[in-house]
Amino acid sequence: MRSPCGRGQPRRAPIDAGRQTARQHPPGTPHHRGVSVTIDITGLPPERITFCPSPLAELANALHALAEPAHHARLHAWTTATSAALKPELADRLLEADFMWRSTRSDFLMPAQPRETLAEELDDLDRMDDETFVGAALEISCSTNHYPKGLPSPLVDAWSRRRALDLAAARGPRQAAFVERMLADPTATRAWIRRLMEDCEDAFFGDTWRRVRVQLAADARHKTELLRRKGLAEALTAASPALSVEEDEHGGRRIVVDKLVMGRTEARGSAVTLLPSVFGWPHLFALYAPGWQPVIQYPVAAQEVGGTESVETVRLRLEALAHPMRMSLCRNLSRSAYSTSELADAYGITAPEVSRHLSLLKKAGLLTTQRRGRYVLHQLDFSAVARLGSDFLESVLR
Repeated sequence: MRSPCGRGQPRRAPIDAGRQTARQHPPGTPHHRGVSVTIDITGLPPERITFCPSPLAELANALHALAEPAHHARLHAWTTATSAALKPELADRLLEADFMWRSTRSDFLMPAQPRETLAEELDDLDRMDDETFVGAALEISCSTNHYPKGLPSPLVDAWSRRRALDLAAARGPRQAAFVERMLADPTATRAWIRRLMEDCEDAFFGDTWRRVRVQLAADARHKTELLRRKGLAEALTAASPALSVEEDEHGGRRIVVDKLVMGRTEARGSAVTLLPSVFGWPHLFALYAPGWQPVIQYPVAAQEVGGTESVETVRLRLEALAHPMRMSLCRNLSRSAYSTSELADAYGITAPEVSRHLSLLKKAGLLTTQRRGRYVLHQLDFSAVARLGSDFLESVLR
């Protein structure tokens, strides 16, 4: 089968314990913005970078919104109406499996080869071997928001099996029972998951997908045209301010995903798929598992409340405001513009001390300055401070 994006892509390989892990940085690789996910695309032809919607990925986002409505205030009407209409039996089954989409996404829910229909994408999952499928279902969802070192599948390795069961037990008896069932009979559990997805399509997602697919396809076409006419950097920035391209003096080229996660993978000899999502905001997901084709899922369709600031900027602002003296200075600076000497007199400290505090606040983008005669006056930037809460929330949910 060929992808609706116009090309086939290689099957994703199982995790290889011998490969470099996604969190390592080889010698000579820059440390990107403190934390970020980087995808090495050195030498990758532009046609191997595609934008394309995925019904399975969008269904996963819709299920996440139902499980965590507080993350998605903009979807309040949809989540409320859809939850109220769910039959109790389907709601119970969704709760049983929600560890695969509640806190993050199991890797198989972000297809590297998007198809036109959910059925086609579920067929692709049926062709995935049990070890790869179970590893993808449990690797992140039972642990934390990063990939552990390339571990063997819990279906074939006793230590990985105990680890998966222990992590599931820590999440509660319902998840522990589900993981035990998956490890005992992966074929039957996979069939159960497929039926669950199909029942969601019949209950609510079929109508939802028909409404949003046109918008997602239009967004993918727009980004593809930007990629063709203006280059990858323009297309990525249009998709999300948190995406960028970085090059080094040795000819290396990387996609950088600005997230509170450190990870690294390669797409050389493979491809990169970018999935637009209406239900995804404010989340930005990057699949960078060792041995898997990189996938990025980005939100579309709404002007973000925060979201334009990098993780590093948010960190600088929070650190700048954490000091009690700078908090006190902000009280004055919020009321009027002050010079350094005025603030030194007001707080009984030296002018150089005030300058150091003001320098940190200014570096964090929290001050505005103006010159009045021979004095430089400083004042709090109200718009930056007012956005700090939403910028912080967006950065941790990203």
